[in-house]
Amino acid sequence: MNELTKSPTTNPNLADMRQDYRLAELDESILPANPIDQFRRWFEESCKSGVIEPNAMSLATATASGRTSIRTVLCKGYDDRGFVFYTNLESTKAGQLAENPNISLLFPWLKLERQVIVNGTVEKLSVAEVAKYFITRPVDSQIAAWASQQSQFTTRKMLQKKFGELRQQFASGQVPVPSFWGGFRVIPATIEFWQGRPNRMHDRMLYTRQQDGSWTIGRLSP
Repeated sequence: MNELTKSPTTNPNLADMRQDYRLAELDESILPANPIDQFRRWFEESCKSGVIEPNAMSLATATASGRTSIRTVLCKGYDDRGFVFYTNLESTKAGQLAENPNISLLFPWLKLERQVIVNGTVEKLSVAEVAKYFITRPVDSQIAAWASQQSQFTTRKMLQKKFGELRQQFASGQVPVPSFWGGFRVIPATIEFWQGRPNRMHDRMLYTRQQDGSWTIGRLSP
């Protein structure tokens, strides 16, 4: 009997699945005034620790009426202005952001018993910023941006056919940036740093941006 056909009685009991987090702690006394400095510290530690795709982040959007969607994308840059990602501008996420600029990000660094949660709004990147990043992508990734009508129904055969045609079309020259492809910067209003602790007494530190651009720091109950 293979794994897919086993009786449900042999599956783990979800109610009994738990892990006591003991790797680290997070205290107010060690936090920098700027949350991006703290993010940079944790991001570098996640890279060194072997976290798989440490720049992967869950990205949640909503329509104007509040219908939500979530997916995992890659963060392609961050600084004091915010967090950057790229996408097809005709995708579901881009359409929802056009209706409702509010957005949430989650970096799930489970290996380190950590997560970072960002809430804020988005702004579209300039054409120059998008082009500067696009030319750094592998050529096949550039072609894939042209081939995919993101979030639209298709078949694998149709997708591969389109990709092959475009690869031939662009074989002798540089791949231009598609007019329907771009990027967004997430401007954070709050950034929470979550560190797992024993007995579910987790450390949660919340940075909140003030009107003058400064940040306040507070501890949240776990």
